[in-house]
Amino acid sequence: MRSEASEELVGLAREPYGPGGFQGLFSNHYVAMCATFATIGGLLFGYDQGVISVTLVMDQFLDTFPRVSDTASGAGFWKGLMTAMLELGALIGALFAGYLADKLSRKYSIVVAVIVFTIGSILQTAAVDYGMLTVGRLIGGMGIGALACIAPLYVSEIAPPEIRGTLLVLQEFSIVFGIVIAFWTTYGTRYMAGQWSWRLPFLIQMIPGFILGAGIVFLPFSPRWLSSKGRDDEALQVLGKLRGLPTTDPRVDREWCEIRAEVAFTQEVNREKHLNLQDGSRASNFKLEVASWADCFRHGCWKRTVVGVGIMFFQQFVGINALIYYAPSLFGTLGQEYEMQLLLSGIINCTQLVGVVTSLWTMDRFGRRPLLLTGAGLMFICHLIIAILVGKYGGRWADYATEGWAAVAFLFFYMFSFGATWGPVPWAIPSEIFPSSLRAKGVALSTCSNWFNNFIIGLITPPLVQNTGYGAYTFFAIFCLLAFVFTFFCIPETAGKSLEQMDEVFKDVNSAEEEARKVRIMGEIVEGKRDGVRSA
Repeated sequence: MRSEASEELVGLAREPYGPGGFQGLFSNHYVAMCATFATIGGLLFGYDQGVISVTLVMDQFLDTFPRVSDTASGAGFWKGLMTAMLELGALIGALFAGYLADKLSRKYSIVVAVIVFTIGSILQTAAVDYGMLTVGRLIGGMGIGALACIAPLYVSEIAPPEIRGTLLVLQEFSIVFGIVIAFWTTYGTRYMAGQWSWRLPFLIQMIPGFILGAGIVFLPFSPRWLSSKGRDDEALQVLGKLRGLPTTDPRVDREWCEIRAEVAFTQEVNREKHLNLQDGSRASNFKLEVASWADCFRHGCWKRTVVGVGIMFFQQFVGINALIYYAPSLFGTLGQEYEMQLLLSGIINCTQLVGVVTSLWTMDRFGRRPLLLTGAGLMFICHLIIAILVGKYGGRWADYATEGWAAVAFLFFYMFSFGATWGPVPWAIPSEIFPSSLRAKGVALSTCSNWFNNFIIGLITPPLVQNTGYGAYTFFAIFCLLAFVFTFFCIPETAGKSLEQMDEVFKDVNSAEEEARKVRIMGEIVEGKRDGVRSA
């Protein structure tokens, strides 16, 4: 018969570690510091995306790379190719990130990603021709893609449930903050004479990379990764340190038992699924790796893969990059000079950053679903109004200045709404919904969806805006409605749930036999019948 303590661990609701949301950050200083440091990878991502926008219009840059000058033949293609190389590299990096995160650990895979990113940054800084610069963008993108996948994965696995959403907002905050820093850095360096006007911004991005690569080594391993490797005693010690509590605390003990039970359950199921691949040979290990990717689309995980890939799809197709692309043109048609166009473009990025800051408070307080539903609705309204204004007054803004500024106002409101909702939430959800054995691969697939759809949007946006006018905004308004429908029917609420409770959230452990097995494993761990150091 189980002891009272065992019954408590198996049957009763989990006791929270402290207050949730933004307030909880102040009672979990250590884990907040670890998460903030890990999301420096997001800053690199945002910076490298943002640094190219002003650089592409610098005379000093165009003198060195005349192929992308507006006067050159095929300049549009070569400019697009150089820009897209970052996204292609990020797609490749994200694909390999899942394997690295499982094999090397979350934190050491971040070190590898930083090394790759640094090589790309060196090539971009020292570039002497178009080919060298483009290869540098490709290699740098590989590092960024891996960081964009691994950092939120690491944060989700070290965070207590009450503040996990708030901590995951830091990823989007870092991305947008990196874009803002890159914009204003290049806005200032363009006044410098000579090639350092564009080389210096590329050089600067290596500084946070060095800080992240050197500092991440001193951060703890993910306790969930440690447990997946059979290092349960280390997992317990790390968990106690992350929670700021002794390992004898009942809350720490319960979370430790839940982690081990979830790992044991998935390992047992995987052994039964792939019984012929357990001999440890190199060929079997390779087949097992391929099979584990396929498991993301099978029973027990396919719903989560649809959510992860789908939410990243809609993050791009709600039109964020399309509106950023069209903003300078819209400002130009309003009669603003070149300097004012750049200035307003920088302010728009700051508006998005303000929106992201609000989600530090709202993510865990109101939950993921309400933010997504509200955001999709607000963005639909913005697209619709801008479409009407562009359709009615497009090409005649000089005569309708008030209507033009109304379009700008809704553009700013769209950026704020996106930053507060569809900016941070899609980075949070994939890293918290997958089971431990497939979490790295599930997050990798979701991140690949982001980069691939980012690439597609980059291709279709210019002809959409150029050839259809208001039709582009109508197109994205439709996708905002579809995002609302997708969220309503497909995305469950994950706020306040531990990573080990996602089976209950998705209800995809639906056979009595599987449920009984989970209960049995948890009972055996609580009673000390499985390997591992029990807390006294």
